[in-house]
Amino acid sequence: QVQLVESGGGLVQAGGSLRLSCVASRTIFSINAMGWYRQAPGKERELVATIRRGGTDYADSVKGRFAISRDFAKSTVYLEMNSLKPEDTAVYYCTARNGPNNYWGQGTQVTVSS
Repeated sequence: QVQLVESGGGLVQAGGSLRLSCVASRTIFSINAMGWYRQAPGKERELVATIRRGGTDYADSVKGRFAISRDFAKSTVYLEMNSLKPEDTAVYYCTARNGPNNYWGQGTQVTVSS
């Protein structure tokens, strides 16, 4: 079992930045992959970024603006979001995949005003 707690969301103007954090209840060193999804009102949940031993992946819509990273010592995954756009407004969820199991956080709201 892994509990995930996100923080760092909020209201920001277009062009601004936010950093989301996801703290895991146990070491993330052995977790296969961690990532961030988002879900905007009326839309499907979509993958934003993932990080695994082999590297990182990003949705085309956030490439060059968002960066995912992790700190093993703090059992934390971050999502640095720059040049935010109104279309980035969504609830952002942290996820961890370990073997056949997927774990989700409760989500943090990001609102970007124009």
